[in-house]
Amino acid sequence: MSTSSDTVIERVGGHDEPRLRGMWLALLTFALSLATFIEVLDSTVTNVAVPSIAGSLAVSNSQATWVISSYSVAAAIAVPLTGWLSQRIGEARLFVWSVLLFTLTSLLCGIAGNLELLVLCRAMQGLCSGPMVPLSQAILLRAFPPQKRVLALALWAMTVLLAPIFGPVLGGWIIDQFSWPWIFFINLPIGLFAFAACAALLPRERPDARQPPIDMMGIVLLVVGVGALQAVLDLGRDRGWFDSPLIVVLSLIAALALACLLIWESAEPFPVIDLNLFRDRTFSFGVAIICLGMVSFSVIGVIFPLWLQTVMGYSAFQAGLTVAPLGILALVFSMLIGIFLDRFDARVVTCFGFLVFFAVLSWDAHFTLTMSFWQIVTPTFIQGIGLPCFFIPLSAAILSRIPNEKLAAASGLSNFLRTLSAAFGTALSVTWWDNRAAHHYGTLAQSVTRASEGTSLFTRSLDTVGLGGNPLAAIREVVQQQAYMMATNDLFYIASLVCLALAALIWTTKPWRGVSAQRAGH
Repeated sequence: MSTSSDTVIERVGGHDEPRLRGMWLALLTFALSLATFIEVLDSTVTNVAVPSIAGSLAVSNSQATWVISSYSVAAAIAVPLTGWLSQRIGEARLFVWSVLLFTLTSLLCGIAGNLELLVLCRAMQGLCSGPMVPLSQAILLRAFPPQKRVLALALWAMTVLLAPIFGPVLGGWIIDQFSWPWIFFINLPIGLFAFAACAALLPRERPDARQPPIDMMGIVLLVVGVGALQAVLDLGRDRGWFDSPLIVVLSLIAALALACLLIWESAEPFPVIDLNLFRDRTFSFGVAIICLGMVSFSVIGVIFPLWLQTVMGYSAFQAGLTVAPLGILALVFSMLIGIFLDRFDARVVTCFGFLVFFAVLSWDAHFTLTMSFWQIVTPTFIQGIGLPCFFIPLSAAILSRIPNEKLAAASGLSNFLRTLSAAFGTALSVTWWDNRAAHHYGTLAQSVTRASEGTSLFTRSLDTVGLGGNPLAAIREVVQQQAYMMATNDLFYIASLVCLALAALIWTTKPWRGVSAQRAGH
């Protein structure tokens, strides 16, 4: 890696570091993308495996969901620690070890023989996975020259955006064809390749002899606050939210710990989370907008397949196939944005992306129970245009004014807030979906009486086809189905209005023309 034909020496982050180019840069980008892909994939692929895991380990479905919760809680704690850890260990070293340990814990998850061991291994896997996504973003920005950094972000965004889309499809196929341990075993060859390539290509970092003191209080407050908050989001719906004493206690712990964390870190000279990053207006506005955008996107990622499976009668694999076309145009437009974004004011592209979301979600708000597969797929396919149009420019803007030495910290903090916003959106949308369905069920049920013409007509139709034995049960099922359909339409409508508001909010920020190509990392 030291020959002049392979690298070019540039001033990067205040040090003379070899920068890869040509096929070596392509290989590093591919390895980083694969590592990011399997990490993001693992956060969604287990969602469809819960029934299979529960049956195999002889536990209930609710107990099996701890396989998901343990991973998300551990990852949520580890992500904001990325900047602090990279300062002490080094970005490249931390990333390489994270990939290796993530791969090894995947093996342990696959061979776990009981639920307790599987949950423990998933928690370890989540802790190892935390730094992988933000560090892959920071390393890619360092590896590419300034004029190519939008392309680097586009390549990174493709893996972050597409993995959650294809995760349920891949998970459903693996479980149908093999068994649940293979959703973890599939990480082994990919992870080992990514580890070997990154270990060989990433520069050896000189350890900094001037290590700052450890902010132990900040770490403790972060672990307690984020862990409790993630537990609230994971357990809240099943426990009835604030009707449960456990959720109330966890919420109080999270609020108190996070409030103390903000106060402590604002005065700490060597903080574990650098709150000074929020002094940059572009970073603050970009993070706020992308977080609100991810809340809206979580409606599509969670409610859409949930509606397909529980209301429309689709299997998990069929629901995944319905959502998968979202990735086709997302892939195409990610590359186009990476190539051409610097020729436009990025606010135009971002606004266009949110307007596409507004239009498609408004379209989805008129769905009915009689929709065919292709009628459902068509707006989902078009929605793929909007996803990279808002995600890539915002990701570029967030890191556009961040110095190289703070890239890992800024990427970790922004990715943590983005992921947490998606978790908030998921928890709130599912709860609101159920509440709206209950409201519509109560309204519709009032019109179902023996004297109503519609009830009589429906009962006679059941008798005609020989299903009149229990008409009330059939009517109850139809009313419930319609209630959830109306709740789904309500949720899509609200999400569309949020996207419309974000399209307008973009124009309150400063111009972003060429922002990430010329100014990122300086």
